[in-house]
Amino acid sequence: MSISLSFKCLGAWFLMLIISMINGALRDFGYGKYMTELHAHQLSTVISLIVLGALMWLFTSHYATASVREALILGGFWSGLTLAFEFLFFHYVGKHSWTELLANYDVLHGRIWVLVVLWLFIAPYVFFIFKKVH
Repeated sequence: MSISLSFKCLGAWFLMLIISMINGALRDFGYGKYMTELHAHQLSTVISLIVLGALMWLFTSHYATASVREALILGGFWSGLTLAFEFLFFHYVGKHSWTELLANYDVLHGRIWVLVVLWLFIAPYVFFIFKKVH
């Protein structure tokens, strides 16, 4: 992957970050007032899966990955940045405890945010395979 493409991948991730922040704000100041916190979290997660999926589809359509390996590297890059941002920013800047942050990954209690991180990782691969088949 070239340096130029790496910066484009980083730019796409920043766009995903902005979209995710807007989604969180809509949840906190909008529909989240009309449902339980858990249901708002789940709806927000589904919205993220759809919107980020569309953005990743557009990105990988315009800047196609050349191999399965490259698709997995891209997915690892996006999911790694997301995890690093979430844990480092929200712990050190947002002052959330590690326990609070890890609670968003407790699927047994309905916290399905982990699906977004997994989707960020596998979507480039899924889209690569889909485009090879079609």
